[in-house]
Amino acid sequence: MAADSMEIDDALYSRQRYVLGDTAMHKMAQSHVFLSGMGGLGVEIAKNIVLAGIKALTIHDTKQCKTWDLGTNFFACEDDVLNVRNRAEAAQHHIAELNPYVQVMSSTDPLNEITDISFLKQYQCVILTEMNMSLQKKINAFCHTQHPPIKFISADVYGIWARLFCDFGDEFEVLDTTGEEPKEIFISNISQAICGIVTCLDNNPHKLETGQFVTFREINGMTSLNGSTHQISVISPYSFSIGNTADMEPYLHGGIAVQVKIPKVFHFEPLEKQLCNPSYLIADFSKPEAPLQIHIAMLALNEFQESFARMPNIGCIQDAEEMVKIALSLSKTLEGKHQVNEDIVKWLSRMAQGSLAPLTAALGGIASQEVLKAVTGKFSPLQQWLYIDALELVTFPEKAHDEEFLPRGDRYDALRVCIGDSLCQKLKNLNVFLVGCGAIGCEMLKNFALLGVGTGQERGKVEITDPDLIEKSNLNRQFLFRPHHIQKPKSCTAAAATRSINPEIKIDSYLNKVCPATENIYNDDFYTKQDVIVTALDNVEARRYIDSRCLASLRPLLDSGTMGTKGHTEVIVPHLTESYNSHRDPPEEEIPFCTIKSFPAATEHTIQWARDKFESAFSHKPSLFNKFWQTYPSAEEVLQRIKSGESLEGSFQVIKCLGRRPRNWSQCVELARLKFEKYFNHKALQLLHSFPIDTRLKDGSLFWQSPKRPPFPIQFDFNDPLHYSFILSTAKLFATIYCISFTEKDIAQDTIFKIISGLKIQEFRPSNKVVQTDEAVRKPDPIPVSSEDERNALLQLESAILANKATKSDLQMKELNFEKDDDSNGHVDFITAASNLRAKMYNIEPADRLKTKRIAGKIIPAIATSTAAVSGLVALELIKVVGACPFQAYKNCFFNLAIPIIVFTETAAVRKTEIRNGISFTIWDRWTIHGKDDFTLLDFINTVKEKYGIEPIMVVQGVKMLYVPVMPGHVKRLKLTMQKLVKPVVNKKYVDLTVSFAPEIDGEEDLPGPPVRYYFAHENN
Repeated sequence: MAADSMEIDDALYSRQRYVLGDTAMHKMAQSHVFLSGMGGLGVEIAKNIVLAGIKALTIHDTKQCKTWDLGTNFFACEDDVLNVRNRAEAAQHHIAELNPYVQVMSSTDPLNEITDISFLKQYQCVILTEMNMSLQKKINAFCHTQHPPIKFISADVYGIWARLFCDFGDEFEVLDTTGEEPKEIFISNISQAICGIVTCLDNNPHKLETGQFVTFREINGMTSLNGSTHQISVISPYSFSIGNTADMEPYLHGGIAVQVKIPKVFHFEPLEKQLCNPSYLIADFSKPEAPLQIHIAMLALNEFQESFARMPNIGCIQDAEEMVKIALSLSKTLEGKHQVNEDIVKWLSRMAQGSLAPLTAALGGIASQEVLKAVTGKFSPLQQWLYIDALELVTFPEKAHDEEFLPRGDRYDALRVCIGDSLCQKLKNLNVFLVGCGAIGCEMLKNFALLGVGTGQERGKVEITDPDLIEKSNLNRQFLFRPHHIQKPKSCTAAAATRSINPEIKIDSYLNKVCPATENIYNDDFYTKQDVIVTALDNVEARRYIDSRCLASLRPLLDSGTMGTKGHTEVIVPHLTESYNSHRDPPEEEIPFCTIKSFPAATEHTIQWARDKFESAFSHKPSLFNKFWQTYPSAEEVLQRIKSGESLEGSFQVIKCLGRRPRNWSQCVELARLKFEKYFNHKALQLLHSFPIDTRLKDGSLFWQSPKRPPFPIQFDFNDPLHYSFILSTAKLFATIYCISFTEKDIAQDTIFKIISGLKIQEFRPSNKVVQTDEAVRKPDPIPVSSEDERNALLQLESAILANKATKSDLQMKELNFEKDDDSNGHVDFITAASNLRAKMYNIEPADRLKTKRIAGKIIPAIATSTAAVSGLVALELIKVVGACPFQAYKNCFFNLAIPIIVFTETAAVRKTEIRNGISFTIWDRWTIHGKDDFTLLDFINTVKEKYGIEPIMVVQGVKMLYVPVMPGHVKRLKLTMQKLVKPVVNKKYVDLTVSFAPEIDGEEDLPGPPVRYYFAHENN
């Protein structure tokens, strides 16, 4: 963002705005940040905060690029090493081109204990990496004492250990601690008591916490509560107390309690004090002692570095012993008793010079989010330390020879120090299939390049696929892409960018969706040659499909996803863990049909209604219209067929549409005006006719009470901007589907006013149409066409033919597919105007265009910090999979960087299903039977019994029952050959059959068996 501009580029920042909001975005656009240390971690942080859109960034470094940096710094290249470029200067232009709105400057001035650091006053946030502790303390003390304080962040990665520290001053106010939408709770009762209790509707749990605040609106009876704010105490999921209501008037009905976000002040201690008494976030509760143990080990490392003016030598036993001594001495100075873990200290000494790129990516994402919190005051900051480790990659005592970890003078030395050369070679020889090249996909490819995945001389390759093209909105998160890549394929562009990070990588790109339709490309042989499958997808359906393919081919799957500041990772390992499909999230609650159609109670309902209207008028009807006239190419033929008594499906709707077809721009405007009257006036009058305001239910309660709201008919007012917006956007869309051109003069306000002023609007006439009120009822089927309607349709068609209004061009419409990202097409304009008019009609809070766009377009909020963190955590699991780590080593993760919370958990162990007699199987098991030319179904059953010790009593292929003894004629099938019974799948060498076995006790259900893979006879030859 330009320094003097407060405008937000919505096309670039659209997904991020849903995470941070406009206020935070504007604050970022005014923030100048200082970042020291352009190693791997510094570059990660710089990337993320520049993508986010701060005003300016100064990057600082005094070191030159070395071969070592190529394995940690994705913006460093061999040319930088050969020309001995300063790391900050080498990275500057790469970082700057990530975002044209951010000013990026570099500094190479010395920064040490004697440097005058008053220049830091110009910055709102200072970030330090790769800096000795004494200088960190000096800079932190300076930042902490400024008015206002300069936000201070320190972050480091030493081998397989990472550390993050935050200090935002004595008092740091946060306006929104979670970023979640305020909860709205429909009320069923409020007691009149000293401790007044609010009870929610039975199907509407409040999900509030004690200590939070709510305000009230739309309460009938106890009206003095409306507009007041109260702190609550939770009593149950459906009730909470709000204090004294005894003197208030009795509650009658209705009302909504709305959560109120109260600013919260966070207090920070300076680094000097926190070193002795650290407060930290525990991420892995399986090792709660780890943070303090790592804290002591890292303090020992910092003291060693300052005492000897160097880092401990790799694999040096003497240096490790010296660090243990330092740690033992330091532990006595910390508050409380703290035991030193000597193994951690020794391993930290051994690999402190190393850097694990995935851990750097994970910490870089988390640290970057803290930077954004520091400059915006949005979300809860980290208080104050975070330690993350990859201890599962090593075992104590030492598991490998020193030579394994020694540098060899190539770009993988920093990695080799951490995991050893053997594991480095396995990564090089890895075949990986990455599905998706969006935000997570780009980050994963960067991690692959730094790890050397797919760079082996004899073996190893990365294969990627994504059918999408690059859009401008992608540039905010998908850092491998630049403006000149817009409308180019994601996969090809990402592949080329990955090669620029590591020229040694072998990478093939595809433009296909991975689904059943592409199984001829991504077949069994394709999956079998892969060592690991990695998904970078944004939908559950695709994940489930790929999981099923990994299960069938016994391949590990690494899955992840983000939504705003939230992220998750899941590692799936054959024979060890459950698969993705082993668990299912509860389905999203559908809004009842009657709620959408007649009784909206929330903004989401009005937006969904408007989206449905868009689909019906501009997509569904044109589609039916075109399909009908493709089947019956002339109006004369249709007329003749109907007259002869033939019933043509859909003819009534199509002829009705043809008869009302506008012929010019004026008629499009008139049609839009009629729609306004129908949607926002007549519909309300009809509903009030069916259910007058004083309508009561059988139990005597009012019909119109929360959550039902009575509608109020809207009188059209051309001068109301919302009314005018609906007319204009609707007319444009009608003109588009009917292929009617219009000019700038046509859409001028005075032109539209003239058209509308001469239009006669029919008065409302009530009907006896039944209004559905049952929430369990789904959308009904179309009402059958009456004989009178058919006669009218016939007359309309005859009239159109006689008036020459049923020509070939008249029998075509343009079908619109809702497109949220093109602001020029008017799609979001229509839905915003229509939904807000409906909200006004029902006295519901309207939504701005941004919220409307997110809900109508089902946009997943996204920010670069979360994707960077997720990709790093996934890549850590990749190393474990390649290293064939034991089950206990694998970790799934869920985080919400806004709170912040980071939780590592062990994966779910695969469950065994017992058949009987000690025979069992898991989801990863399958039995195999190789057939012969004359193999019968009975031969198949006998072979299963002979090979696996149990006799099948039922055989099924997919949904086809091949053999069920109780079914008529099935016993005769035993003599039929498998070739006749079983239908092979195209391009498959086998079929998967499902078998069941008799229970040990009569009356119990049949016992399931594993899939039985039956190979046909010719596959044995």
